[in-house]
Amino acid sequence: MAGILIRHLHTLVTMNEEHGIAHDVDVLIEDGIIQRIGRHLDIEEQAAIRILDGRNRVAYPGFINTHHHLYQTLTRNIPLVHDVKLFDWLTNLYEIWRELTPEAIDVSARIGFAELLLSGCTTTTDHFYVFPQNAPAEFLDIEIKTARDMGIRFHPMRGSMSRGKSNGGLPPDDVVQQPDVILKDCQRVIDTWHDPSPHSMCRVILAPCSPFSVTTDLLKESAALARANKVALHTHLCETKDEVQFCLDLFGQRPLDYMESCDWVGPDVWYAHGIYFNDDEIPRLAETGTGIAHCPASNLRLGSGICRVPELLEKGVKVSLAVDGSASNDSSNYVREMQLALLVHRVGTAVDAMPARTVLELATLGGAKIFDQPAIGSIAPGQAADLAIFNLNKVEFAGAMQSPESAILFCGAGSRTDYTIVNGKILVDQGILVGLDESDLVYRANRITERMVRAAGIPAA
Repeated sequence: MAGILIRHLHTLVTMNEEHGIAHDVDVLIEDGIIQRIGRHLDIEEQAAIRILDGRNRVAYPGFINTHHHLYQTLTRNIPLVHDVKLFDWLTNLYEIWRELTPEAIDVSARIGFAELLLSGCTTTTDHFYVFPQNAPAEFLDIEIKTARDMGIRFHPMRGSMSRGKSNGGLPPDDVVQQPDVILKDCQRVIDTWHDPSPHSMCRVILAPCSPFSVTTDLLKESAALARANKVALHTHLCETKDEVQFCLDLFGQRPLDYMESCDWVGPDVWYAHGIYFNDDEIPRLAETGTGIAHCPASNLRLGSGICRVPELLEKGVKVSLAVDGSASNDSSNYVREMQLALLVHRVGTAVDAMPARTVLELATLGGAKIFDQPAIGSIAPGQAADLAIFNLNKVEFAGAMQSPESAILFCGAGSRTDYTIVNGKILVDQGILVGLDESDLVYRANRITERMVRAAGIPAA
């Protein structure tokens, strides 16, 4: 029987119910499942079992990314949006994103998946909502097929925009769709790809973009469609002060009040960012079971603000961690996101407001709760075999072995894994992505970006 045996792991961070940390242990993986954990496991070693040396290495449950925009990996470091706030950032970038093609979708997804896997992320979502009028409707299908090809656990979001500029929204009219077209394709994507099983590699989510790019009717109809099909709901909310004012001006309500009026709260709903909830709204999030995807890098990059994560957690709100899109990050490195989450709240709240243990919870158990997929996010017999394994025998970790479980958070900015295992398959092997030519991918990405920027009429830097 094919499998993996990890021998003599220096440190195993289980994140199970006891949050146990073990040392010098073996882990046996078979058929995509963690089968056994223990010291000096008595196993008949055979050719079908790959043996990994766990000495000097720390293993975590694969990290979980709950908000992303993969297509944005092609629009990083654009000078036009280096120093602007969210609304101007979006308005400028829509001119480039309307040039997306099937090749661009595939290449951008491969870049994002590659960065995530190399930084220990084994489960990700993608909030895809840009469907130019001259583009095929099956853009999201391309990402799903790319994820399947690369082996990452993927929860794709069928996003949407229906409120263009002519209807008081932010996006250009030629990148929005009619509500009937959106809802029909949402049903098609669910019917084609959604798998609700406990160890699912693909769960579909419905995700209208935001209050300033979607009509009220579409929000309500999307919620009804999602619940009829028992799939989750996601959108951006309370990301900026401008968004709060937009909702007050257009709807006469704060963002959360407006979303609640559209039936957009509950344990099957989570919002990206959630920076500007007030004192009365945080308890309501907890009471309804509504979650938040925390995106510290993007919030800092766009100057949006600091999410009140310590207070959200204290009140019982579900919070997870996310890298967000690579045009506002400008990376998909999950370790970097964890490090920023550790640090930003020490300035925004207090030095003891965000312990390393809490960051690890956001990155693992927090994501599992948001996705309602308890088979991921922890290491124990019966759990999905998703692991992120880092080599601590490197100069950036020298002197850091008093607390090996937190070394990647305090040291070694942007470290790569030695091994990333998803569904029992090694996708990063000794720091190298399996089956992917990084140099060729970089070349293709740069060529596509140049074409898109030129087509948008944006002057060269």
